Amino acid sequence: MFTGIVEEVGRIIRIEQRGENRRITVAAEGVPKELHTGNSVSVSGVCLTALDIKPGSFCADLAPETWIRTSFSRIHEGALVNLELPMKADGRFGGHIVQGHVDGVGQLIAFERIADSENWWLHIELPEEVEKYTVYKGSISIEGISLTVAQLENHRCTIAIIPHTVEMTNLHSLKPGDPVNLEADLIAKYVEKMMKGDAGRSLTIEELVEQGF
Repeated sequence: MFTGIVEEVGRIIRIEQRGENRRITVAAEGVPKELHTGNSVSVSGVCLTALDIKPGSFCADLAPETWIRTSFSRIHEGALVNLELPMKADGRFGGHIVQGHVDGVGQLIAFERIADSENWWLHIELPEEVEKYTVYKGSISIEGISLTVAQLENHRCTIAIIPHTVEMTNLHSLKPGDPVNLEADLIAKYVEKMMKGDAGRSLTIEELVEQGF
């Protein structure tokens, strides 16, 4: 489990085809020091398994499904990726619950400076499978970053980004049209399931109360 607080920005230094899978090598200074073979690590919001760990780098294998259904389809050698280690049992929640399971891929519409401000607007086009779980002032993970929705209109999500986030993530390296990994708020998905009930119908307020909602 992760929290969406990026610890380091790594760089893809190699992409190899190995049978049907692809192996990526990520260069980073701090994260490899904390990893052991088989550990989970979030790479731009995707939970991967660390392999071939060396000082200053680690590898991870991507199945065809992961390659096609995530923003990894756009990566190239030299691309920047957001890195986060799993949350420790005694750690703090700095962001929100992030599993590293991509729910859908959005598209970056624009990343622009707010007029007369040091902050930025991030505009993302959301696919239906993510938009239905997204609410104003709710949490969303974009490229593994825990962010808060500032505006939501149709399938367009707008988020205010502070300078620290620009500096500490890969957002500044993205271009309009780039795909971005999205993970909806886990709680929203469980609420939807509870409201549908076992028979697939919406539950009444009384039934939700009985279930402790």
